Amino acid sequence: MTHPSHDRWMTPLLRRLGLTHPIFGFCHGREVVAALSLTGGLGVLGATRNTPEEIAAHLQWIRGQVGDRPFGVNLVLPDGMPEHDNRELIEAQLPAAHREFVKKLYDRFDVPAPTRAGERSRFVRSKEMAARQIQVILDSDVDVVACGIGAPDDVVQALKHRGKKVIALVGSPRHARSALRKPLDILVAQGYDAGAHTGSIGTFSLVPQIVDMAHAEGVPVLAAGGVASGRHIAAALAMGAQGVWMGTAWLTTEEYRSHLAPATLDKLLAAGIEDTVISRADSGKTLRQIRTAWSEAWAAPDAPAPLKMPLQDILVGDLLGAIDDHAITPLMHYPAGQSIGYFNQIETVAERVARLLQETAQALDR
Repeated sequence: MTHPSHDRWMTPLLRRLGLTHPIFGFCHGREVVAALSLTGGLGVLGATRNTPEEIAAHLQWIRGQVGDRPFGVNLVLPDGMPEHDNRELIEAQLPAAHREFVKKLYDRFDVPAPTRAGERSRFVRSKEMAARQIQVILDSDVDVVACGIGAPDDVVQALKHRGKKVIALVGSPRHARSALRKPLDILVAQGYDAGAHTGSIGTFSLVPQIVDMAHAEGVPVLAAGGVASGRHIAAALAMGAQGVWMGTAWLTTEEYRSHLAPATLDKLLAAGIEDTVISRADSGKTLRQIRTAWSEAWAAPDAPAPLKMPLQDILVGDLLGAIDDHAITPLMHYPAGQSIGYFNQIETVAERVARLLQETAQALDR
């Protein structure tokens, strides 16, 4: 399938970045990021749970795949994180009732003891680790850097000094007002439908307001949350967005298959738009994921309230790793937006992009 003429959706932002279509794609898989940039969109690597060494290697690999085409990287940089990457210090703060609840989950679901630290617990989300991650990104040739859950002033300034375009993700007008005080290049207006860390305002309510606010400052906006078809892309353009930010769309692609356990991929393929839930159980922050025994256990009346980030990361991180390592199917889950109901078959990234653009052209023609 060939891409339709890109003239009909070409926006000033796309011209500035040298893109041929308005799809910006967030993914933890570097293969997806490279494939998306090669279609003429912009792939963005989710790297917040990677070590600095891994980030450097991934960015170098992606550059080798895409040549001089632009691509990006994303970090989550929340306020209030501890100073140091010190797991023992965090573990000392975990309440006994929470430790006991986690132990009951091990016992109830026959989860073997972990043999290694999980992805969320192999290091502490801290100012120390964030500084190391940021330094690697500053030293790289990545074109675009996206900041989730906060965009610290000093980080934005440092990135701009190195010539990088900076994106901030916002979920409310309040967040947008704060972000627009900084020299940002792009805002992502992310609605409630979105996967992973998400807010409480619907995409259609949020995007036009953020577009109006950002337009006054000359900042382009991408629409995120529930974008799953060409009709959604056309609607985003009609609301004044200059592109769309998509994450859930890439979970069921051929390029991402190796990053998922077969049982997890099966759950994603089978999920409908009603099969996700917002939970704080993974990280302490609101995170939309597919509904499983994991989210139900933490929503039960006898469950303790999840701890703040990064305490919850360390509380459950090893358990989450063991769940995946030993394929404890009832508890296996994954962040996903409500749009997961649209993606019930495996396609390559190129095939999915081509279909989305064909649908967009048809919607604009109508």
